[in-house]
Amino acid sequence: MPTETAIFAAGCFWGVEAYFKRVKGVAATTAGYSGGGFENPSYENVCTGLTGHAESVKVEYDPRAVSYERLLYHFWKIHDPTQRDRQGNDVGTQYRSAIFTHSQEQQVAAEKARDELARSGRYSRPIATEIVPAGEFWPADDYHQGYLDKHPGGYCHVDLSSVD
Repeated sequence: MPTETAIFAAGCFWGVEAYFKRVKGVAATTAGYSGGGFENPSYENVCTGLTGHAESVKVEYDPRAVSYERLLYHFWKIHDPTQRDRQGNDVGTQYRSAIFTHSQEQQVAAEKARDELARSGRYSRPIATEIVPAGEFWPADDYHQGYLDKHPGGYCHVDLSSVD
């Protein structure tokens, strides 16, 4: 089964990873870091806000079972894309809203979805989500992988019961 890759940043990666892991058609998720210039960053490096990285989730999915557009639907659903550099209690550039695209088709689809959401009237503030080509994705330490599976009562800004 050939998979495709999507990378999303929507606040703390614990909840974003746990949510996407539950989406039908998603084969694997990995918590990590994207969007910065610092090589092989650690959680401690990223938390300084100086690396340029965002806490992100790499989503490997079967495009025959779930479309990229459907993944975008879930991305917009689980966070407030008008928040600049924050989600829930987490504040800093590492918690920004971002879509890291792997192709021109993903770039176009993400921009179209953002523009439709902006026109929808759902939000009174402008969409702050950045949409940029994906660079290097750096997986986070094992401690962060599947964190909410290992710590079911852990902090999460994402409503995990809303997966549809």
